[in-house]
Amino acid sequence: MLRRMRGFDAAFWAGVERLVYYVLFPALLFRSLAAAPLALGDAGSLIATGLIFTLAAMALSALARPLFRLPKDVFAACFQCGFRFNTYIVLAVADRLGGAPALALASLLVGVLVPTVNVAAVSMLAHGRGVSVVAELVRNPLVLATAAGLAWNVAGLPVPPLPARLLELLASAALPLGLLAVGAGLTFERHALPLPALAWFHAVKLLAMPAIAFLAARALALSPLEMQVAMTQAAVPTATSAYILAARMNGRGAPVALIVSSGTLLAALTLPLWLGLVAP
Repeated sequence: MLRRMRGFDAAFWAGVERLVYYVLFPALLFRSLAAAPLALGDAGSLIATGLIFTLAAMALSALARPLFRLPKDVFAACFQCGFRFNTYIVLAVADRLGGAPALALASLLVGVLVPTVNVAAVSMLAHGRGVSVVAELVRNPLVLATAAGLAWNVAGLPVPPLPARLLELLASAALPLGLLAVGAGLTFERHALPLPALAWFHAVKLLAMPAIAFLAARALALSPLEMQVAMTQAAVPTATSAYILAARMNGRGAPVALIVSSGTLLAALTLPLWLGLVAP
């Protein structure tokens, strides 16, 4: 609604996305990890679950090209849509489900999976284009904030009151502004991708990935809170940043925008159903 009102044009929302991505969201990640009473050694099963469902979704996403004979550049752009996750929604849901403990676990899982999914997405898009995957990762603000927060936590350093208050204020703005940016970014171009391929990527991201997460979480005996965090991570829709990455690196943003936008709406139905399976 805001996007269609005077004064809230595309330039405004581009600024909001940059503010959230480069300032507010890193502050949230750093604050959640740096001050959390997080026993990193006890989170091995949660991390293993995250890697299992992410790598499985990557393998299923890779099948889209031979199954639907997608052009190379279209497939490279859409490949990431089967496993990338909308971090804004992950942290918003985790905070609602379990407060600070769930937010800390979700931040840890985000910290592990953000580099994982970015390596896969950037590698596919960079193939044959001379783009450095390492360079993309080392300047990623989410990766940098996660690494800094974990290092601060491991070192056992306190966060001084004034910086702690500043981080709190920045972090409190990250989720509402991030969710508004998700809504403003919804766009539809009906013929950007064949319907069978569109259905495949939705099935991988919204059905197969959370199903694999559920089975892996049960097999690894996650705690109820860890299982809720894992299911949230697996069942949220694809990140809107997937469109930005595809548009910037290979110019095929339209099919990605279609997957992200329609998937975000579908996830409003599927995400509560998956979370209902692990409700305490």
